Amino acid sequence: MNYLLDTHILLWWLDQSPRLENSWVSLMEDASNTIYVSSVSFWEISIKNRIGKLPLPFDPEKDLEKIVNQCHFEVLPISPGHALIAGNWKMEHRDPFDRMLAAQSKIEKMPLISNDLELKAFGVQIV
Repeated sequence: MNYLLDTHILLWWLDQSPRLENSWVSLMEDASNTIYVSSVSFWEISIKNRIGKLPLPFDPEKDLEKIVNQCHFEVLPISPGHALIAGNWKMEHRDPFDRMLAAQSKIEKMPLISNDLELKAFGVQIV
């Protein structure tokens, strides 16, 4: 099965955070599943690192894509369809990163691994 990671789940995975639920870890470690990281997560991490909200032990610009590949995750690019749905949703959700992740989850029919239950308002499956 295919799953899309919310940005915070990717960061928790990289940090080996105890906040990761065992069920998420099982899904992410199951070789029969394909785990996707959205290009929007790269953008979000880069911005938050640059403005000081997300200090990291690595340089995202140089290392993040390589690290994601080493985790055997796939990168999901942003398509025009993703952008149009994310921009046109009438819901009042101000975070553009969340809107894009929800749009990608919906279009690609991939459950989103996240602890942000507010994303359910977009009609996407949250694991």
